[in-house]
Amino acid sequence: MKILQRYFAISISQAVAFVLMAFLALMAFMDLTGELPSVGKNGYGIENAFLYVLILLPGHVYEVMPLAALIGTIYTMAQFASSSEFTIMRASSMSTAMAAWMLFKIGVVFVIITFIFGELISPRTAPLADKLKLTARGTAVSQEFRSGLWTKDIVKSDGMSGNVIGSRFFNVREVRSDGQLMDVKFYEFDTALRLRSLIMAARATYQGNNTWRLFDVTETLFSNPALANARGQANLENHFAQESSVVSTQRRASLDLISEVTPKILSVSSSDPDRMSALELAVYTRHLAENRQETERFKIAFWKKLIDPLGIFVLMALALPFAYLHSRSGGVSLKIFIGIMIGVSFILTNTLFSHLGLLSTWPAFLTAIAPSALFLLLALGALWWVERH
Repeated sequence: MKILQRYFAISISQAVAFVLMAFLALMAFMDLTGELPSVGKNGYGIENAFLYVLILLPGHVYEVMPLAALIGTIYTMAQFASSSEFTIMRASSMSTAMAAWMLFKIGVVFVIITFIFGELISPRTAPLADKLKLTARGTAVSQEFRSGLWTKDIVKSDGMSGNVIGSRFFNVREVRSDGQLMDVKFYEFDTALRLRSLIMAARATYQGNNTWRLFDVTETLFSNPALANARGQANLENHFAQESSVVSTQRRASLDLISEVTPKILSVSSSDPDRMSALELAVYTRHLAENRQETERFKIAFWKKLIDPLGIFVLMALALPFAYLHSRSGGVSLKIFIGIMIGVSFILTNTLFSHLGLLSTWPAFLTAIAPSALFLLLALGALWWVERH
């Protein structure tokens, strides 16, 4: 069995590596084609485009590894069937369960590689690629949005602890490549959503420990002395107390502001959830939940990050029945074409369930695992059929 395991592993790994390289070359070509219209504008040269495409490749490894594992395994199984090797293996007392177990052990390696690229490499290279592109073109992250970058946090009585006394909306016009924020505004509201202060700063830098240092600050306070006397009275009187606010403005050279928003949260708030790691998604989802913002999209993305790599096991199980099909059932090329169709169907079904789950407010875990469960049933049904025939 050790010899067969090694033979399976070498044959499948070589086929998967070849298919993976082909997919990466195709996706790199497509990315480069998309970058060509920007070449020559604002100092963005062809060398920048090539480097940008190269840095994006680890993210594509995570995306296409399940499909490469499927096609590579189908190719190997079809080769075994066409040369009658698999028939000889079965005659030598190798059962379907033993073959599935060998594929499972090979799949573990592919799953680990996928997790490494998805959780450790891609979340670091994707922001690096965006930073490289923006620096070369002389633009900033938030300049991609008409009104700048927006996020929200809560205000507590003792900075990062104590009772919640309000909320704060955070607007940044420009995020520079060195992490410095330009043209920053903070809108602070109390628990009744009454505006209490407006802080505007020319720039801001992060000092660590949830502290932002603001420079060239203009702070406008909306104090409400009449509101204290209006407590317990009618809502109409509260309304007049709100309207009778006293406005005062003061200027400062610098001001330290404590906020739950960190550079990490600020960066992921403008990122595509599919390009974020599971850890980043978990942190940002918790931040959104604490601020009573919509989290369903990020919950689905979080569970997909954990479950999608495990879909490699399902797709490799779907490839095993091809070893039972003789050459009269179709050549290797036909089986590879069928494998490509299965892979495309898996990707489309995965995407469809993501959108349906978001629209129908299905549980995020069930939304993420449903496509893999469906195709696992298909794999088990196919194995049952080939065993009986």
